[in-house]
Amino acid sequence: MLLVAMVIWCGNLEYRKLSLSDEGRYSEIPRYMAQSGDWTTPRLNGIKYFEKPPLQYWATAASYRVFGEHNWSARLWPALTGFLGVLLMYFVGARLYGATAGLYTALVLGSSVLYSALAHILTLDMGLAFFLTVALAGILLGLDPRADAKTNRRWMHVAAAGCALAALSKGLIGIVLPGAVVVLYILIKRDFGLLRKLHLVTGGLLFFAITAPWFIAVSLANPEFAWFFFVHEHLQRYTSTIHQRYQPWYFFIPILLAGILPWLLTLIDALWNARKQLGKGREFDPLLFALLWAGFIFAFFSASGSKLPSYILPIFPALALIIGLRLTAMSGRTLAWQLAPVAVLAVAGLIATPYAVRLASTNIPAELYLAQIPWLYGAGAALLAGSATAIVFAWRGHVKNAVVACAFAGLATTQLLVMSEDGLSPAHSTYHLVQKLQPYLKPDVPFYSVRTYEQTLPFYIKRTVTLVDYQDEMAYGLKQEPALWVPTLAEFERRWRGHDYALAVMSLEVFDELQKSQLPMQLVARDTERVFVRTKGGPP
Repeated sequence: MLLVAMVIWCGNLEYRKLSLSDEGRYSEIPRYMAQSGDWTTPRLNGIKYFEKPPLQYWATAASYRVFGEHNWSARLWPALTGFLGVLLMYFVGARLYGATAGLYTALVLGSSVLYSALAHILTLDMGLAFFLTVALAGILLGLDPRADAKTNRRWMHVAAAGCALAALSKGLIGIVLPGAVVVLYILIKRDFGLLRKLHLVTGGLLFFAITAPWFIAVSLANPEFAWFFFVHEHLQRYTSTIHQRYQPWYFFIPILLAGILPWLLTLIDALWNARKQLGKGREFDPLLFALLWAGFIFAFFSASGSKLPSYILPIFPALALIIGLRLTAMSGRTLAWQLAPVAVLAVAGLIATPYAVRLASTNIPAELYLAQIPWLYGAGAALLAGSATAIVFAWRGHVKNAVVACAFAGLATTQLLVMSEDGLSPAHSTYHLVQKLQPYLKPDVPFYSVRTYEQTLPFYIKRTVTLVDYQDEMAYGLKQEPALWVPTLAEFERRWRGHDYALAVMSLEVFDELQKSQLPMQLVARDTERVFVRTKGGPP
């Protein structure tokens, strides 16, 4: 089972082209880091970029150094940490509630739609979720009433290290979230004696020993870092809509309901039954702590002024533990009824698949959706076959076989859906246009990005571009180093006319505008969203 899971988990990392903003951004920052040798100051497109700490950048840059710059090596860190998170929750579930609970916990986590999908999409959230899972595991196992003093101390230090690495993955939430959950638990249980078991002094020293070196080094190299990172990226991001990611308070509810599939009804059942199992005494209650972990983090991000679907990813290991525990006591017939809607959903997906072409637009033409349809059929078929098999097993009383069948169906379905996105990659990635651009790429040729920034472009052309009349998320870095960009279109036109040979990328609208101003340009490649041009003189 483990080998099959690894093949499914890792088999598609290279298949898809890097696409959209996150995958382009988080492949390029470590590419530049590995190329420049500056492992202290993160840079996006060669411009200072202080929005996030460097742990994933370091890991991905090391991956590039060892394996080369590929789609799969760019995605290796989220895939690896995601899979390690599944194995870790197996260990936690088994230690707390027995081997069967551990197996069910791992199967539920690894097959949940949101978790298994985000392990294959290049963002920072899976790395954060994994190290928060390390913190969760350390707290649960360290405060387990069966743990002796030595075991308690060891696991609490594991939790402190997890918090530190989470902080180096995505910032202060690495310590704020676990700390708030611990405080909330102590207040609810009124068990202030737990404070002695947290090893706050030695754990705090370990936390700072891991995190402080980089924060000190980057602050010494960049005096402007501290204000931007701690105030702008933490306080202002949470309390305002400065990043234009405002969503209503209920934004994460449908994401959770869809993201926990195919275990939605089992989650509801598990939460309902959890109230009967919560400990009444003074002993540490892992189930209550898992509930508080999931509930507080969900509420914390729901109250934030900045929301993205991936923000609630850290609650999934706790939810998987709650579901895994419930499955150990569930009858086969009950599980069969809970999985029946999954089969109905699969049938509905198969029926709806041909209508995907109706989503076509000017930017994403119908032929791209047609390329996606075979993968959607495969995903629907995998979910239907797996859920039907699981229902039959469950109805006959073979709960473990049913859980395994449903889990592998969920994992395979999600990966097929993730792979289907490659059909849309000509609209979401510059990979295809860069292949046409290759004959025109010459060493050190000026390359401008006019009123736009294509996130995947620097990774695929293996170099940076010069921004023209465009700042967006690089505004703060450009404020520190204004020589790295061209602030006006007029200045770009002046430079362009002075080059013997240069390249540029722009939107169709900007291309039309520059044509009207009779800027000498020769078309190299174009699609529905962007245009590559070169000067009329110079190399072909």
